[in-house]
Amino acid sequence: MAAEERQEQLVVAERAALREEGERVFVASQWQLMWWRFRKHKMALVSGAILILLYSVALFAEFVAPYDPHKYDVKFTYAPPTRLHFIDEAGRFHLRPFVYGLKQERDPKTMKMLFAEDRTKIYPLRFFVRGAPYKLWGLFSADRHLFGLEEKDAVFFLLGADRMGRDLFSRIVYGTRISMSVGLVGIGISLVLGVLIGGVSGYYGGAIDTVIQRLIEFIRSIPTIPLWMALSAAVPKEWSPLRVYFAITVLLSLIGWTSMARVVRGRFLALREEDFVMAALLVGASELRVILRHMVPSFLSHIIASLTLGIPGMILAETSLSFLGLGLRPPVISWGVLLQESQNLRAVATSPWLLLPGVAVVLAVLAFNFVGDGLRDAADPYAR
Repeated sequence: MAAEERQEQLVVAERAALREEGERVFVASQWQLMWWRFRKHKMALVSGAILILLYSVALFAEFVAPYDPHKYDVKFTYAPPTRLHFIDEAGRFHLRPFVYGLKQERDPKTMKMLFAEDRTKIYPLRFFVRGAPYKLWGLFSADRHLFGLEEKDAVFFLLGADRMGRDLFSRIVYGTRISMSVGLVGIGISLVLGVLIGGVSGYYGGAIDTVIQRLIEFIRSIPTIPLWMALSAAVPKEWSPLRVYFAITVLLSLIGWTSMARVVRGRFLALREEDFVMAALLVGASELRVILRHMVPSFLSHIIASLTLGIPGMILAETSLSFLGLGLRPPVISWGVLLQESQNLRAVATSPWLLLPGVAVVLAVLAFNFVGDGLRDAADPYAR
């Protein structure tokens, strides 16, 4: 009897839990439902953490980078990545990682300059060390870096050095700010153009819809890379790096708004006959207010998912243009500018770490795609 009573109590508790869960779902907002579904997508959660890390690095690039990205020393041209050690020559274990000194040797056969560890010099790696002075966000003067070496005569290259002896890790960190912000700024402009033009096309229909759709089809029919090259070549070479940055962002946005406009138009065609739209018009709401305050918020989750999937296209577009020399140019640092070093196949063969900016591009694009997939599934009202 005790076992049967215990079983009945478990059944009652389970039914109560299911009832409570059902009530919680019924009263939950759309954003709460999206978050509950999004949490089930493990890859999207991991990718979201990666994106938060990337944007944190972009935000505090001066603090994270151990060296000035423009500081060069030809003595360390194509220096390989420095190895971190925990065990020294005597076999003793160190809780704090350290690096050995760096010395140059010439290969007696090929006469090529090689780099080797100087085991007689040990430099511990420390956190929050003083280094090259900088201005955080151009406002606050500081000289603290996340990690580095305290000894002034010591150098280390976490990801190697380029052809001018500049620290590649520091340059990738600074490049994160430009490459990741291009996607955000570009997709923001595309959002405004896509919602306005696509909304007008879907809301009014008729001749306006026909003209806008033919314009979109014309833009989408032009080969993407030649169009990017033609627009980028129109940017004057004497412009400052900041003006070139915004020009490239605007040019990419002028091409990328078409897909967003198509999404918005399709949703507007379905929503314009709904009762809540007619009710808003009957109480005297203007058409612009109906579009922005009633129709757009009703599928805002789908817009967010589409934007997340569109940012990687902006990043790849900027990287491609800069790699070809038609986008951002030095002294601006972006992942595409850094990848220009890999155009020299001989240098890449001997210094494969020059391709590491491409790894950063792949990581960011995959993270955005996984997060976009998770948001798209979470925004689907028929998803379980």
